[in-house]
This record gives sequence, structure tokens and C-alpha cells, in this order.
Amino acid sequence: MTRVTWTEIVLIFLAGIGAGTINTIVGSGTLITFPTLLAFGLPPVTATMSNAVGLVPGNISGTWGYRRELAGQWRRLRWQLPASLLGALLGAWLLLHLPANAFESIVPVLLVLALLLVIFQTRIQRWVRARSEKAGRDHEIISRQRMVLLVSATFLTGIYGGYFAAAQGIMLMGLMGALLPDKLQNLNAAKNVLTLLVNAVSALTYTLVAFDRINWGAAGLIAVGSLIGGFLGAGVGRRLSPVVLRCIIVALGSFAIVRILL
Repeated sequence: MTRVTWTEIVLIFLAGIGAGTINTIVGSGTLITFPTLLAFGLPPVTATMSNAVGLVPGNISGTWGYRRELAGQWRRLRWQLPASLLGALLGAWLLLHLPANAFESIVPVLLVLALLLVIFQTRIQRWVRARSEKAGRDHEIISRQRMVLLVSATFLTGIYGGYFAAAQGIMLMGLMGALLPDKLQNLNAAKNVLTLLVNAVSALTYTLVAFDRINWGAAGLIAVGSLIGGFLGAGVGRRLSPVVLRCIIVALGSFAIVRILL
């Protein structure tokens, strides 16, 4: 992108809006902005870092738009947030030190598992509820074992998000939906907070240690677009029924798998 045309400016800005909207509703907006930056000649690592910086404003606006659904979740998030923080730091370090294609073989497998969790979420929740009731436990109270599993999964997803970011929201929705009794919209709000932290940590790390490798023009265009998209996504997402939201997650997750494999 040594010489930017008005067409490229408009397309990157629109990609930012689309990514901000999709990230707030589901998570996988990187699959719009990242290929756009590659198409305009940015190297993969530069595109990844510029994209991470640009998507943070959209994460902020999306999280703010879903603030009502966060009520009652902070006792759990106080454990998940440090896990996301540490995972994001490790993932950002891996991006700066490992080959660009290091995760290509494992990412589609992780996405397939996440989508299966989303598809069978209600059945898994019923199974967990039945086991809890049989053991005389309150299903609404998260056991220590489930919390350890949830925090560990959040940490691993944070590593992935710090390294690549694409579809980390889908992974979080799949994992949390299988382990928690909360409604899908509440989980979506929690997902927005966690992905905001991961992307913010990654963006700050890239800025501090690789400032000259970020394309700030592209990052700025994505930032403005994603900020608008985050508000749009919050308005649309909270009006979707759980069935429609689950279908969107599966559709975008499937697209993500195909896009990464190709």
C-alpha cells in the first residue's frame, strides 16, 4: 500500500464497518479486514498487526452496546479476564517469533470443535443440568471443576486471539455455551469483553515492540469503520433470537474454516 487510491480507502473503511458489526454479533470480523489488507499488498504479519490495532475501537463500541447483558457476570469474568490477558500476551509474542503459517493446521480443527459446541449447546446444557440435579447440586452454581476448565479454555483462546484473532469470538461462544447456564445473548456480551481485552493487549504489544511494522493508515481506516460497526452490531445482535444467532455463528464459522483453508 505504498500508493493508496480512493477506492482502497473506501473499501478498507467499509471492511472495518463490516468487521466491527460482525465481531459484536458473533466474532470473525477479521476474516473481512485481513483478506482486504492482503489484497492491497500488505505482508501477512503487517496486516495482522494493523488489523488488530484497527479493530479495538469496534470492540469498545460493541462492548458498550451490550453493557446491559453483562449484569451479574462480573464475579465470573474476574477470573476469565486475567486468563485472556495472559493468553493474549503469549499469543502476541508467538506472532512476533513464530513462522506466519504456524497455526494454519490447527485453526480449522479448533473452529470445527467450537461450531459443534455451538450446535449442540442446548443439549450439552441439558446434560450438565441433569448431572447436577442427579448429584444434588444447583446447576446455576458453577462448580470449581467447571470454573477451572472455563478459565483454562479462556486462556488458550486468548493465546489464539493474540496470535491471529480471526473467529476467536466463535470459539469463546462455543466454549462458554457448553460450560455455562447463561443465555446466548449474555454470553455474547461476555465474549465482547474478553475479545476487547485480547485485541487491546495485542494492539498495545504490537505498538510498543513493532511500531514501524504497522500500517497506520490502514489501521486508522479500520478503526473508524469498526467503531461505527460495533454500535450497529450491538443494535442488531440483541434483537436476534437464540436460534437465528446460533445459525449466524455456524454460518460464519463455516465460512471462516473455508477461508482459512483456502
